[in-house]
Amino acid sequence: MNFENKIIWITGASSGIGKALTFELSKRKAKLIISSRNVKVLEKVKKECLYPENVKIIPLDLENYESLASKVREAISTYGKIDILFNNGGISQRSLAKETSILVDKRIMTINYLGTIALSKALLPHFIENNQGHFVVTTSIVGKIGTPMRSSYAASKHALHGFFDSLRAEIHQHTIKVTLACPGFVQTNVSINALTGDGSPQNKMDKATRNGLTPFTFTKHLLKAVEAQKEEVYIAGFKEKLGIYTKRFFPKLLSQMIRKIAVT
Repeated sequence: MNFENKIIWITGASSGIGKALTFELSKRKAKLIISSRNVKVLEKVKKECLYPENVKIIPLDLENYESLASKVREAISTYGKIDILFNNGGISQRSLAKETSILVDKRIMTINYLGTIALSKALLPHFIENNQGHFVVTTSIVGKIGTPMRSSYAASKHALHGFFDSLRAEIHQHTIKVTLACPGFVQTNVSINALTGDGSPQNKMDKATRNGLTPFTFTKHLLKAVEAQKEEVYIAGFKEKLGIYTKRFFPKLLSQMIRKIAVT
């Protein structure tokens, strides 16, 4: 796949992985739509792109998922079509399940799951009409392995795998692709913005996050996976990837290991 002149929509584009994707795809001469809640930050991201004239801004809030159908109509009208949607927006968690308000569970599921699928389902008829399209979904290694302090977050990411695996089978005849990308620790603000048990942000970066992959490195691997039209890709350190295969073949062993590892 050549990204030049592809019309690509990126959510969560104001920082971290979404911002890195915007810069890299701009270098590759894609036509971009970038979205998040913060318009001022999006404008700054746009100005820093290599080809800012090919970057359009559509602000949206995944938590307000009932408004996303109108955002899809606006996005399609911007360039006349959409080729790829990078579902990258979301929020994390840092709290024990017993200390987490059900309202926090609800908010994380609303943003990470309902917001993502509402946007994707609203765009789906356009992809079907064109008989092509590509959903790229940033989930998490925690979407494959549940770890302490992440129960709500893990649930939302597991849900994305269930939905998009089912969707992939349903839309295969329309040559629409789905790539589920599972990052491990990446140096983003995800842990700073992560919700604690009462819904307030953690406001600090985890050591594991600080030592993770750079967003630029993650993006390079992700775009290779999209070019290869991979269905699922794990972009993480050796230990994180090992955890996925350990759970598959030795689930009891992983259960014992996961209790002891540092996840913050």
